[in-house]
Amino acid sequence: MLDTPLIRTDWTRQEAEEIYAQPFMDLLFQAQSLHRQMFDPNAVQKSRLLSIKTGGCAEDCAYCSQSARNGAQLPASKLIEVQRVIAEAKKARDAGATRYCMGAAWRSPKARDMAQLEAMIEGVKALGMETCMTLGMLEQDQVLRLRDAGLDYYNHNIDTSERYYPEVITTRSFADRLETLARVREAGINVCSGGILGMGEERGDRIDMLLSLATLPEHPQSVPINMLIPMADTPLADTPPLDPIEFVRTIALARILMPRAHVRLSAGRTEMSDELQAMCIFAGANSIFMGDTLLTADNPEEDADEALFKRLGLSAMAAGTHGTR
Repeated sequence: MLDTPLIRTDWTRQEAEEIYAQPFMDLLFQAQSLHRQMFDPNAVQKSRLLSIKTGGCAEDCAYCSQSARNGAQLPASKLIEVQRVIAEAKKARDAGATRYCMGAAWRSPKARDMAQLEAMIEGVKALGMETCMTLGMLEQDQVLRLRDAGLDYYNHNIDTSERYYPEVITTRSFADRLETLARVREAGINVCSGGILGMGEERGDRIDMLLSLATLPEHPQSVPINMLIPMADTPLADTPPLDPIEFVRTIALARILMPRAHVRLSAGRTEMSDELQAMCIFAGANSIFMGDTLLTADNPEEDADEALFKRLGLSAMAAGTHGTR
């Protein structure tokens, strides 16, 4: 085990490789030990995700069923009404969610959409929930408007390593992603950024993706780790599944490199056994999405999550708390 300071932004590739590749039990012990220093190990935050604008996206992300470029057949919808968002958020809150995430399928918001987005943030905040949005790339004035409306988190995943990125997305660059993250961070909004595993990348790409986040001027406060859900009619539809142990190793590395971040076990849980999810939580994941859909992908039913929490003796983080020590 490497003897390193608790919080660092100067991790080297060699250090990250050594952590990732150590014997599995040693890796899990290191990740869990660090997790216990920072968080209640038996508390998991429940979040809910709503697609506020679906389909017709101009990007060509190879994993996404909402892209208008990659052959997927999902039709485009308009931005949904503010009152519907607030009503759905209230249902999520009443079911135990403390964080509400709103996602729109587009390259970036248009000026005409900003007032509606601001009203969504204000309405969800009034329910006592944390707010998160994922809207694509943002200009400076848009970042400031979202901040002033009260947005808590902005999600903008880097998806994979800089090396592998062009194999997945060509309509915007890796640098574009980092630029949006910098604007969000500098405006004082919490950063939510992670990636998708199992897109045909190599082990080194998974390490490099996390290093890109762990060596930012400040670690993201939220790091979602997704398992690819192969969607029909997308370029990655026939991608073979990732070795589950590699997935857990990545969760553990995220916890070790970014100790204070909420590591979010996100898309792909429908294909994970309870035992695999338990191992991910042991490795440092401490947030899940509840509800039966994530944007356009299936997600475990809420009663399945309740049963898993009961089996593992887990509790949901209360509103206004982050499970930190």
